[in-house]
Order: sequence, then structure tokens, then C-alpha cells
Amino acid sequence: MTAAPLRVAFAGTPEFAAAALEAIIAAGFAVPLVLTQPDRPAGRGMKLNPSPVKQVALAHGIAVDQPEKLRTDAQRAQLVACAPDVLVVAAYGLILPRAVLDLPRLGCINIHASLLPRWRGAAPIHRAIEAGDAETGITIMQMDEGLDTGPMLMKRALPIGADDTTGSLHDRLAVLGAQMIVEALRLLPQSGLAATPQPAAGVTYAAKIGKAEAAIDWRRPAAELAFAVRAFNPFPGAVATLREVPVKVWRAEVVAGHGEPGTVLAADDGGVVVACGEQALRLIEMQKPGSRRLPAGEFLRGFPVIAGERFAFAAA
Repeated sequence: MTAAPLRVAFAGTPEFAAAALEAIIAAGFAVPLVLTQPDRPAGRGMKLNPSPVKQVALAHGIAVDQPEKLRTDAQRAQLVACAPDVLVVAAYGLILPRAVLDLPRLGCINIHASLLPRWRGAAPIHRAIEAGDAETGITIMQMDEGLDTGPMLMKRALPIGADDTTGSLHDRLAVLGAQMIVEALRLLPQSGLAATPQPAAGVTYAAKIGKAEAAIDWRRPAAELAFAVRAFNPFPGAVATLREVPVKVWRAEVVAGHGEPGTVLAADDGGVVVACGEQALRLIEMQKPGSRRLPAGEFLRGFPVIAGERFAFAAA
């Protein structure tokens, strides 16, 4: 007698989660319900846009629920009615109350984009690059009421390349997370997967990214700023202000040089070299308001920069 397929409810919102949902569907698991954030206004017309997860669910004819919270019986009604064996969560955006955590017979499982306990929280990919970490990865964990504090079921590392941005690393982690959750779901009913408590040492928190963080403070070492440029690509974009014009910096590298922080040391087709608290930063790809991303040479033809000019400091 063939066992019934695992009933996997899914909760997630952005592209990272959509990749996992696609993989779960392709693997043949029954997905009776998808939870995702309510549609949000976006674009010039500020029209309501469905989340990437909702788009995947609708494309596969899966029921979608979009509660603002999951605190009340009414808000949880559709999840209770679908009677899932397990709830998979990936970048959902809502805290799950105990009533939800206890609902599926196999619990709630989270796909987290870091090697826990490092970078618990909302922005683990950004923070790993910003900190100059050599590697990150995916942790599949059993959820509890804490912030990414539950026991770990599976963990795999992924190296962070010297040119990785949050965008490129996000895409590789999404693929890894999708592969791992399918593997975990296949093992779960048979073995239950051994749950390993997170170590007390090495805990760090990945706070949500704020746009104010994107302003470049030239008093910092160039190496730190280079990490920040990569971490804030594609969102929110590192910003260097010159002549009161906010210039987004999309690619940069550390070079030798010294001077008063923020001072332009050189500007040519190879880039705009700016003195920092330690060494200098060469700005290789930039974008002024209303324009597109341009390599330094093209950018300078439309926005000339000369040695001796000085970029503004970020607010202290």
C-alpha cells in the first residue's frame, strides 16, 4: 500500500521563497495551501502586486491565503482546515504564534539563508557580505517561538566569492535552499531528521537593512566600504554624494592611496579613486539620478569628476 504524499503547507513571500515552493511542487508533494503577505503597491502606478510566492501558487492552481497576522482563530482558519502534515516557512515576514507552530503534526520547518547561529534575523545575506564573511549557507531548522533559535535539521555551507553581491549570492542560496528543503521533506516522515540544538557561541543578528545605511562614510576603511557596496547591491544601493547629487555606487574595489577622506584622488576611464579612512576606493560602476548604471568612463562623460573634489560624508 502506497503512503499518501506528505501534505506540505507553505508560507513565504519573495523570490527566495518562490524557488523553494517551485521545488516542493516539482518534487510531487501535495501543497494544499500557500500563505503569503498581502499584495503591496509597487511601481510608478503603485498598483497592488502579488508576491512572487503568490504568483507561483496561482500558476499551479494552489489555494492562497494572505492574512495580515496569524493571531486569531479566523486568521488561522484556512491553515487549520487544510490539515497540513508540515508547514514550510521561507522569508514569510510574519512571526508564527504558538498555535501555528503546534498545528502540523511534523511541526514548522524554516529555510534560513545563513549558517546558524550566525546571522539570525531579517537580512542574513546582506550582513554576511557586509561583514566580509568567507562563507555562508542554508540552515533547515525546526521552528520555535524565538527569532531563528530552533534546533537545526540540516546545514550546508556555500563560499562567498570575491565579486559576490547580495543579488548573486541570494540566487545561489535560493537554489541551495530549494534543493535542501526537498531533501529534508523526503527524510522527515521516515527518520524525523535528527534535530541539533544551536550552539550558544557565535550568535549574531542580521538586522533589517535601512536605506540610511547606504550612505557612504568615507572615514571608514576602504575594505569595509567595498564590502558594503557589494552588500547593498541591488538594494538599497550604496550612495556617494558629490555636489549634492546622490550617486549610486554599484561596483568598487580597494586600491592604494591616501588623503583626506572623501577627496577624489584620480578620475579616469578606470574609475574614480576616493580617499578613505584607510587606503582608497575605486568606484567602477555608478549611476546618477534618472540615468542607468554605467562603467566609470561612460559615467564621467556625462558627469565629470576631477581630482581634488570632495564627496560629502554620511551623517555621523
